[in-house]
Amino acid sequence: MKAPVNKIIPVSVVDGPGNRTAVFLQGCNISCAYCHNPETQKLCIGCGICVDGCPAGALALNGKTVSWDEKKCVSCDRCIAVCPNYASPKIREMSAEEVFEEVSGNLPFIRGITVSGGECCLYPEFLEELFGLCKEAGLSCLIDSNGMVDFSLYPELLEFSDGVMLDVKSWDPEVYRRLTGADNAVVKKKSGASLEEK
Repeated sequence: MKAPVNKIIPVSVVDGPGNRTAVFLQGCNISCAYCHNPETQKLCIGCGICVDGCPAGALALNGKTVSWDEKKCVSCDRCIAVCPNYASPKIREMSAEEVFEEVSGNLPFIRGITVSGGECCLYPEFLEELFGLCKEAGLSCLIDSNGMVDFSLYPELLEFSDGVMLDVKSWDPEVYRRLTGADNAVVKKKSGASLEEK
C-alpha cells in the first residue's frame, strides 16, 4: 500500500498537541478557494509544463510522467507556480513502512503524527497501516481532514486514530458550495446534528 507524499515536516507545533511530525498527502476531493496548500489539490497529469522551467534540472518528463530528483531540487517551487493543474511534481510514492521509517528518526522529539493533505482520507488503508506502526512506537495519531470522506466506512482507521482535526469550512450549504464546489452533507454528518438544531 503506497500513497503520494507531498512533504513530511519533521517537527511541527501547529498540527495538533505537542511536537508532531506532519505528513502531507497529495490529492483532494474538493477545491477550496482559499486552500492553504493548493499544490496538493490534484495529482500531476504529466503535461511537462514545469520541466523546462526548473533551474536545477531536477525534473524530467518520461512519457506521461514527470520525475523529480530530490537531490538536485533547490526548493524554489517554480514548478508549483507554473502548474495549471494545482499539482506538485515533487511527490514521493511511499509505503506506510517508508513513511514510518522517516518519522521514527524524529521519535525523541515528537509526541505523535498528524496526516493532512490534500485530503489524507482518500488513502484510508494507507493511514490505517501507518497509524498501526506509529501506535506500536507509542505515538499519537491525528487525521487532519476536510470531512468529505465518510469515516463510518472505515471503523478500523478510527480505532487507530486519537482524533480528527475537522475543517468544516462553512455550515451554510450555499456558502460551502461557493467556497469548495461541493455539498457539505457528509461534513455536517460528522460535525453532529445538534449544531443544526440550534
